[in-house]
Amino acid sequence: MLTENASPFDILLVEDEPADANLVRSALKANKVFCTLHHVLDGVDALAFLRRQGEHYKDAPQPDLILLDLNMPRMNGREFLAEIKKAPALTAIPVVVLTTSDVERDVVASYKLGAAGYITKPVDMEQFLDAIRQLDNYWFVLARLPKKN
Repeated sequence: MLTENASPFDILLVEDEPADANLVRSALKANKVFCTLHHVLDGVDALAFLRRQGEHYKDAPQPDLILLDLNMPRMNGREFLAEIKKAPALTAIPVVVLTTSDVERDVVASYKLGAAGYITKPVDMEQFLDAIRQLDNYWFVLARLPKKN
């Protein structure tokens, strides 16, 4: 339960498809998720965000949760997971894969690389809204997240 002075949760969305990013944004808003959504297009930008590299990311907050697509240009989700889980300052940030792939090898590989969860994006809007509602309930109500650095 949030207190009056609680800060919104910071979510980093790593997603190259604008339509999918807008769908996530809309679902968070529709579910009244108390968060600030930060969006980057691929793993390279996500690492720059997390490391506060470059003028654009110098004041980037440490996210409470990362939502990660697997199939992206430059650095895909698997490569990003491998990198983030090698960095001691970043390894405690939970990463939930949010992707269209329901291929078993992608699920297994994501968990082996340190994903905290794996959600296949539902095609139906109501199912997608429900998936985001459940994600919010688990990560921001039930689960205890590590304190930010």
